[in-house]
Amino acid sequence: MKTFGEHAVVIGASMAGLLAARALINHFHSVTVLERDRLADTDRPRKGVPQGRHAHGLLARGRVVIEDFFPGWTDEVVASGGLLGDIGGDVDWVGHNVRLKSGPSDLIGLLAPRPALETHVRRRLAAMPGVTLIDGCSVDGLLVADGGQRICGVRAQAGGELPRAIKADLVVDAGGRGSTSPAWLKALDYELPSEDRIEIGAGYTTRSYRRKPTDLGGRLAVVIAGSAPNWRNGVILAQSEDRWIVSVGGYFGDHAPDNDEGFADYVGTLPVPDIYQIVMTAEPLSEFMTYRYAANLRRRYEKLTRFPEGYLVFGDAFCSFNPVYGQGMTVAAQEARALDECLQRGNRDLARRFFRAAGAIVDIPWNIAVGNDLRHPKVEGERPAMVRFINWYIGKLHLAARHDPHLTTAFLHVANLMAQPPSLLKPSIVARVMKGNLFRPSIDAGVRVPSRAF
Repeated sequence: MKTFGEHAVVIGASMAGLLAARALINHFHSVTVLERDRLADTDRPRKGVPQGRHAHGLLARGRVVIEDFFPGWTDEVVASGGLLGDIGGDVDWVGHNVRLKSGPSDLIGLLAPRPALETHVRRRLAAMPGVTLIDGCSVDGLLVADGGQRICGVRAQAGGELPRAIKADLVVDAGGRGSTSPAWLKALDYELPSEDRIEIGAGYTTRSYRRKPTDLGGRLAVVIAGSAPNWRNGVILAQSEDRWIVSVGGYFGDHAPDNDEGFADYVGTLPVPDIYQIVMTAEPLSEFMTYRYAANLRRRYEKLTRFPEGYLVFGDAFCSFNPVYGQGMTVAAQEARALDECLQRGNRDLARRFFRAAGAIVDIPWNIAVGNDLRHPKVEGERPAMVRFINWYIGKLHLAARHDPHLTTAFLHVANLMAQPPSLLKPSIVARVMKGNLFRPSIDAGVRVPSRAF
């Protein structure tokens, strides 16, 4: 049942914008999505998503939420070439320079290129009654009413048409990290949100390779998190039955070269040889591509005491993370679910309620991403005792998880946003961590050897 209003507008047809629109159509008679890029019918990267050519991870929580919004979506992606796998059993995870012991889990992963994931969501959304997508359309301002206290639409221009006003009961800015919302709010004399910015100088280089069924012993992916001494990270993800994508990179300008020799040498410095073996033996299927990411950025809209009615900020425009953690699409999906729930309770004080809910959603992935980045000695930021303890504890958990798939699965539930971080501090988990550090099996003798890790 439509309960909120006649028409809503979403700025941006990213995954965030599409999912926001999916939530909105439950409550508005019509929803219009305005996208600056031209949207092709093929699963092809587009200019407005520069990282779309690189490796992307959809966390287990994100797949579940998107599937709830679009039943059958997972099967559609698989039918077009995507792959389903057990995140615990079909993927090797390397953190703190150790390989975690794999084992069967209930975490279902979906592997496919980012453009394919987005295109299937967009097709499903566009087929819904009341939804209109307009591409090649720029938004250059907001329509205001009640002396600037309420947003009632946008000024937009599509193709060679003259600029026009598009009226709306609600406007959602899903315009990404480069959102114009701060400038628009400032022009309307609203206080700007404070920002948390953690500089990381991240960058990675990507190339695709031919995949064979026997590669990596049949595993679907290897994920390597950056750690001392070189803090380099890398992933190799199956994108289809016959294609790998490899993305590797580091912090503060220590980025992988975009040439054969330099790229191979860089990959060879990762703590396990899996990705290097593919790079050295598999047939390249693409040129090298690079991407740079300066900082984690969180805009604290939830702390504002005054905000115009009829307007929301969403997705990366609200908070964007170091992309190596693969959280963006999943956080956007969770925000879309929160938006749906907020609208179910009506329009009273919507911005405050949604920003509060979105802030709570962001807290966990932000703490995971920033907390881990703060392990790097060059990353500037506060390191309170709790952050230092958690980073120390997770290191010990990884050491124990080398031989304990139960710990690996517990960690992956948190990393995939399927469980709260405090779940890793349950007595049963702490006991396994302590046991795994105090009596680690000897590789040479096959016996348990005391350790002073604790």
